[in-house]
Amino acid sequence: MPIEIGDPIPDLSLPATGGSDVKLRSLKGKAVVLYFYPKDNTPGCTQEGQAFRDLHAEFEAAGAVVLGVSRDSVRTHENFAAKHGFPFALLSDTDEALCRALDVIKEKTLYGRKYMGVDRSTFLFDRKLALRQVWRGVKVKGHAQAVLEALQAL
Repeated sequence: MPIEIGDPIPDLSLPATGGSDVKLRSLKGKAVVLYFYPKDNTPGCTQEGQAFRDLHAEFEAAGAVVLGVSRDSVRTHENFAAKHGFPFALLSDTDEALCRALDVIKEKTLYGRKYMGVDRSTFLFDRKLALRQVWRGVKVKGHAQAVLEALQAL
């Protein structure tokens, strides 16, 4: 059953950059921005991460935690985050538990070949960890700013 506005954040814990696990429900008291992206070190994913990085101080000032999520390993995430100076954690969802909970695995086509991949999506949870807004099929340009504005309007 897909997640809907008002539903609670999934009760999952995922390995993250920085050598720890992030238990999503332990973030209560802060707004949470979960942005899902297909793959570390690809052009669109790099631009999206950089956009969230560049606005990170404003997300923090608005009381939010930003978390990037993909199916890549923590090791790959560590390299990606270090290379681009990401000040937020990247979560490794290698078993797709969070991806499936938020229904971001979709059939995609690349060079005529169909495969199951991560649909670029962002989820905004309020301080009580209830879902407030969803963006699916995200286009990178201007997206982080739009998420920040939605957060500030909460």
